[in-house]
This record gives sequence, C-alpha cells and structure tokens, in this order.
Amino acid sequence: MHSIRHTLLAMLATAISAMPIIARTTETAHTLLPAPQHIEFHGGDVRISAARLMMAADSAQWADTLTALGVRIDPRARFLITGKIVDSIPGAGISDEAYTLGIDNRRIDVSAVSSKGIRWALQTLRQLAESTPSRQLRLPRCIITDWPAFPWRGFMMDVGRSYISLDELKREIDAMSLFKLNVFHWHLTENQAWRLESRLFPMLNDSINTTRQPGRYYTIDEARQLVAYCRERGIMLLPEIDMPGHSAAFERTFRHDMQSAEGKKILRLLVEEACATFDEVPYLHIGTDEVRFTDPEFVPEMVAFVRSHGKKVISWNPGWHYEPGEIDMTHLWSYRGKGQKGIPAIDSKLHYLNHFDLYADIRALYRSKIYRQTSATPDVAGAEIAIWNDRYVADEATNASQNNLYPIMMAMAERAWRGGGTEYFDSLGTNMDRPGTDDFKEFADFERRMLHHKATSLRHIAIPYVKQTNVHWRITDAFPNGGDLSRRFPPETEGPAQSYTYADSVYNTRRATGAGIYLRHVWGPATIPGFYADPQPDHTAYAFTRVYSPADQTVGLQAETQNYSRSEPDLAPLPGSWDYRHSRIWINGDTVAPPAWQSTHRVRSNEISLTNENAAARRPLLVKLRKGWNDVMIKLPVGSFSTPETRLVKWMFTFVFTTPDGSREADLIYDPDAQAPGKIRPQGK
Repeated sequence: MHSIRHTLLAMLATAISAMPIIARTTETAHTLLPAPQHIEFHGGDVRISAARLMMAADSAQWADTLTALGVRIDPRARFLITGKIVDSIPGAGISDEAYTLGIDNRRIDVSAVSSKGIRWALQTLRQLAESTPSRQLRLPRCIITDWPAFPWRGFMMDVGRSYISLDELKREIDAMSLFKLNVFHWHLTENQAWRLESRLFPMLNDSINTTRQPGRYYTIDEARQLVAYCRERGIMLLPEIDMPGHSAAFERTFRHDMQSAEGKKILRLLVEEACATFDEVPYLHIGTDEVRFTDPEFVPEMVAFVRSHGKKVISWNPGWHYEPGEIDMTHLWSYRGKGQKGIPAIDSKLHYLNHFDLYADIRALYRSKIYRQTSATPDVAGAEIAIWNDRYVADEATNASQNNLYPIMMAMAERAWRGGGTEYFDSLGTNMDRPGTDDFKEFADFERRMLHHKATSLRHIAIPYVKQTNVHWRITDAFPNGGDLSRRFPPETEGPAQSYTYADSVYNTRRATGAGIYLRHVWGPATIPGFYADPQPDHTAYAFTRVYSPADQTVGLQAETQNYSRSEPDLAPLPGSWDYRHSRIWINGDTVAPPAWQSTHRVRSNEISLTNENAAARRPLLVKLRKGWNDVMIKLPVGSFSTPETRLVKWMFTFVFTTPDGSREADLIYDPDAQAPGKIRPQGK
C-alpha cells in the first residue's frame, strides 16, 4: 500500500487538470450513497438474466454478487460484463480508487486504475440493483465516473472497553464496504481489558485481569480472520495498542507501568507479537493520549520499534507532540486536536458517536467539512467516526442503534467520498436550515437516500432513525425560572401562540425543523451551536406544533428530553419523570406519561448497562391521534448544565410520530402555524 502522504501529493499534482470534485448529476432521484461524483442517465433500463464475465480483478466477488442478484454466469451469454485496469481515469481526483461504470443495452463496462476501483464499482452496481427490485436484474442505462475526495474514510470501534462479537463487527464492516468506507479502526486495549490474545503472556487475557466482560477477547486466529474479512471488502484494518495510557489492564497483569524499564521490555514483546499477528497490515496505532509522560524517551523509542517491524505509526493528537518525520500520521480527537504541516491528519475531533443524539448531531456532521477542507490535502487525509464504549451496553445491536451507527456511517461515507461541506460544526451547528434553502434540500436528499437503504440493503438491522425533514416546530424564547423548574409560564395557560407577554416582557417564538432539537448542545454554543445563541441556566422553554392526522389512529411516539451519552455513568430518571428537570409533554392537552424506566439504581456507575433510557433503545410509546389537527406542546426547563444525576445535561428534545412498530415515520403533517379550531391548553400542573 502506498503511503497516505504519497497518495495525497500525487492527488494534489493532478488537481489542476481534474474536473470539479463535486459534479452535478443529470438526474437527482437516484438512491446511490455516497452519491457519485458524476453520473449521466441515458433513459430506460437493462434487464439481465445471464452474462459473460471478463474481469481483470475481483472476478469471484463479481460472480458471487451477480449470482445473488439473479444473474446466471454463462460464458456463452450475449450480455457482456467487463472490468479492466487502466493507467488513469480522466478527471478523477484520487486515481487509485477511481472507476467508471457504464451500463448499456448489451454490456456493462468497468474501468479502474486498481482493483479498489473495480470493487467500488461493484458496490455501486449493488446499490443500483437495490433501487429496482425485480426477479431479474434490472439496471438503469447510465455512465458513472467516480472517485473519493478523501483517501481515509474510517470507522473506529472501541472493543477494549466492551467486547463486540466478530459477527457484529462483520455486520458493521459489510455496511462500511457497501458505502465505500475503507478503514476499520480496531481499538483493542484499554483499562478494562486487553482484548487481543497474547500467546507470550496468556495471563494478560485472564479474567482476573479484566474488569468488564471477563474472558472475552479475540484470538490471534480471529484477528487474522478479521483482517482477511476486511481486505476482501476493500477495507484496511487498523489495529490500536494504546500506550502508555489507557493501560490499567497491562499494569494489573505485570505490576509494571508501561513507561518503566521492565514495562517497556514487556511492551516491546507484545508489540512484536501484534506486528506478527497483523503482518499484512501496513499501520499500527499506538494511542499516546490522556496520559502523563514520565519517560521522555518512551514514545520515540516505541515509534522506532514499530517502524523497525515494517509498520507505519499513527498517534492521537492531543497526545505526544511530534515534528514532521517523527510520526507517519496523527489522529485528531476532541476540539483541542490540531493538525500540523508536514504530518497527514485524520479528523475525529467532533465525530464521537457515543455523545451523539439520534437526530440533531447527524445534521451537523453531514454538512461539516472534514477538518475545514472540501477535499484531501497533503496534511488532511480524511476522517473517522468513532464509538467509545465507556458506558457498558449489554446488547450489541442496541449499542449500534443507541449510537445511531448506520445513519451516521452513511453521512460520513457521503461527506468523505463526495467532499464538500459548508462549515465545521460551528455555524448552523446542529440546526437544520430553513426549508427551501440549498442546505435543507441537500440534507433532505441525503435523508431520502439513507432511508431507502434502511428499507433495502440494511433492512435486517434495527435502525431507529425515521424521516425528520418534515417535522416543524415553534420554540419560545426562554423564560427565566429562578431555579424553580416546576414554574409555569404563559404557554401552559394560554396555549400555542406566536408571542407571549410575561413580567412586562415580550417572549417571541421562532420556527425550527427536525425530530431532535438542541436548545443548548452539550459542548456549548462556542463549539456546536444549538437553537439559542446564548443559552443560560435556570430557564424554561416551550416547543409546540400542530399535527394533521387523516384519521383517528394509534401511532408510535419516539420521544426523550435527555439523550444519555454512552460515555457517562448517568442515572435513569425517577419513575414518572422524563428527566430530572420537570420536562412535560402534552398531546391535545393530555399529559403523555414517560416510559417505565428499567434501570432503578441510584449509584452512578459505568458498569451498569444502559437499558431503555434512550429513545433509540426502546419501542415507541403508543398514543392516540384524532382525525384532523392535534396540538403538541413540550415543556423544557433547565437548571444547571451539569447535575449530580446527569453530568452532561443536554437541553434538548426528541419528538416524532412513527408507525406503531417504530419502523418508519407516521404519515402526518407537522405545521405549528396551522389554523385549527380552538386553542388547546395543557391540562394539569
């Protein structure tokens, strides 16, 4: 594998002659994700029952996929499918993954610079087939020229804290491949456990040295199996052995700190063993984050040692400070991560799914540039999304759904492949732009394609996300509550209105769109803006809308007033409460009771599993809507932005009506300004 820096420099050299990174399509109704850089539809479609296959690479994968799609591979068939390796793809930005795919009446032709492009062309064909379901493969006549804007498009799973089965990892890797992500980052070691088998030091994997899920680790054979599984799907596996921090499991086993003389001797043997295990992998990630360095030679020595075993080295930033040449890549984490000239960077600064909510954060990620770049540079290689499993989540599938993994994976796939973006989390933030704007139209089109894949290629996976671009609200200016979170304000006594008078002041309302709204993002407005420009503690807001139902019906309700991070030991709400802030929900004036919380412990602990605290982890509530217009009002008080029960208070709400089973949105109209007879006021205190 060529070095990332070599690839980036080559790409930069060809950028002047390349066509624009974002080319317009001649038809916008396709369901491809990520959207290709250039596509022309020629009208009509082609039906294929048998085909002759002549591929220069990946012929077995093509044959297997075509067979699964109902095509008989026959050397005598008239219909021809070809794949050839060429020197270049005209106009392509990053040539080693670029491809063209042409579909016509009698043949399909693929051209690519390497087998990578041939593999991505196959994934595009799979998606085209999904959009035209039939017993016989039916494909649109078209020509696609496509390439990624960034060479590094990754997903990281933290298995050091929480073991994730190989079956689940493979399911996630399959989705990565379908959407053209190409790096699976495997965070294998943590304070809780050392999840990679050591044959030199088997005691390292012993249950006595593991504080979460004892006895669960990956054998060397399983690790090699996963490397091969990734490779077959066009994905590079990136193993991480975190050092010298996040290493309590190491210390429990050996009674030595990694930075001690004895610790370094043992660590070298473990690194050597890991390099042998991952002998086909070009990189090793060494961590170096969140630790006090007591040995100034530790990091340079370990980088040199890893390089001596033929691996390139990646390190977190913030972490050890490197000069160009001292490290091969840095991996930016947290808002403090800063790229350096001369060192290719991977952006994960604000890409931690464990802190994301179900609806609002995806909007911020989708529109955001990758480290403020619209395409790769020699110093910006790409990005990764990441799941950090600080909080134990017992159910693997629930872990994926609570982190909104698959919709976020698709959002990152589109941004990293297409390039572009309009900001870096810091302008609109999580807010959806006004309907009718280019930003809104672009996200709505992505949502349409993403929900198509939820219903087709990912139909066997539980994905709680439903359509949100049709959900509209009015939200009040915040009323000062003086620390009394139960205090009532005019929206409760007067019902929905465009403005209110309270204490000789006028409180207006503004429209907002989305099934999830942050009034104040957990990271604060300076980092990620929410609805209020300058949110203050000890205030109460109200959100309301009117919902038109074509008939009396029972629908599902996906609702929450606190999205619980998968990295915090927060307590579930008390019985009968939505949260610790006296939030309330009314439909047609009637109170909507919160779920019965499964967790009842009163001691904060990361080792007690999240259960049904988050809406994504539970079936929707069943509520009745009447025919015609229905009034919805949500009361959202807040005191401090950090409390003993919930360290990171999210001043926010999630609210959307679904089908009773929660599989899709209910067929309704949301309009807070709709004229409806009467004005329904919330009932009760």
